[in-house]
Amino acid sequence: MRWMMAAVLLVAGCTTSGQAAAPAQSPGVSTAPSASSGPSASMGSSVSPAPSVRPSPGPTATGVACNGTPLLTGAGFPEVRGTATDAELWGLLFMDVPFPRGREVKIVWRMTGEGPLKIKATLPDGTSARLAWGPEEHGGSTWRRPGDEWGTGLVFPKRGCWKVELTRTCGSGHVWLPVR
Repeated sequence: MRWMMAAVLLVAGCTTSGQAAAPAQSPGVSTAPSASSGPSASMGSSVSPAPSVRPSPGPTATGVACNGTPLLTGAGFPEVRGTATDAELWGLLFMDVPFPRGREVKIVWRMTGEGPLKIKATLPDGTSARLAWGPEEHGGSTWRRPGDEWGTGLVFPKRGCWKVELTRTCGSGHVWLPVR
């Protein structure tokens, strides 16, 4: 069965090395993520943590950002879980939603898959958000979600429900975020 899954991923142009098989109950965010604290561990590793290592408590699903994107809050910053194909996608929001229009919003992303990250944010009417900076790859942090980590600064010029799309060479996904 495992070889069949690998074959399907290879046919789709992906390998299993960039895929992390972590379900929704993966450990949550700590109270204060750091910018960069050394090299990150390989998320594709099959080595389990030592039995004495206990994950931090996970956030609680508290609602929906917009258009069905789950919003999770708890200790630390709010998170969103994206909808993805050939990947798993998470966003750590450094501001409560809905975001204010016209202000730069820092969002840290974790996404499994392979290759560089590309990002765009649009409204259904075609209006685009401005990418103020990033995606900036992070070497590591205390935020525990699967995948590689990048930081971004986005400016949303209008009110509405924005679709933020993230793509890698292998893997793509999106979240919907409200702006007031």
